[in-house]
Amino acid sequence: MKASAKISVIIPAYNEEASIQQVIRAIPGNLVNEVIVVDNGSTDSTAERAQKAGARVIHEPRRGYGSACLAGIAAVDQPDIVVFLDGDYSDHPEEMGRIVDPIIQDRADIVIGSRTLGKHEAGALLPQARFGNALAAWLLRLLYGVHYTDLGPFRAIRYDKLCQLRMQDTNFGWTVEMQIKAAQHHLRSCEVPVSYRKRIGVSKITGTLSGTLRAGYKILYTIFRYGFTGRRS
Repeated sequence: MKASAKISVIIPAYNEEASIQQVIRAIPGNLVNEVIVVDNGSTDSTAERAQKAGARVIHEPRRGYGSACLAGIAAVDQPDIVVFLDGDYSDHPEEMGRIVDPIIQDRADIVIGSRTLGKHEAGALLPQARFGNALAAWLLRLLYGVHYTDLGPFRAIRYDKLCQLRMQDTNFGWTVEMQIKAAQHHLRSCEVPVSYRKRIGVSKITGTLSGTLRAGYKILYTIFRYGFTGRRS
């Protein structure tokens, strides 16, 4: 891939007014061509603050992480690479170079930022998240023969390969669906260590017991769904 790859960043966001501008401003401006914030039905000023920080804002009222990501994909302007990044400032956007470099150097089609392999602030990865990641990684290795340490949301993928995956999940199964389908489509994948800190605000997933249980169920359902059916949809 050419060194001057066209890169689009998609940031799904729901009520992230306290952090969204910091996320956008930390993205290396010399690296990316567009930043799209998908306002996923926020009831605060997330959209307005994102726009003021220089992002293009689109609205997806159908709630769900996957719904927001799908809306972002539909809005990108034919990039070479798509980067997904959370809007809570737990990731370090300035590390985006290490996420996209393996693709630019034609060593990978998809790159997952691993919080497990990188440095993380004390308390940033809650015990339930650690356990869930470890279990999911073990099942992915068992059922699909791929070696991951994380389902981290900070990731990059070639746009043409992303289109081939025909992503469908509208909520918590999004990240693991992408990694499963990447394996089924024989995409070259790798992980790179990324830094991780405590998010700004309360997590919509691991911040509550109900969110943790719903996310865990959906991730396991997605893993076994594709594992037992062998679908390439």
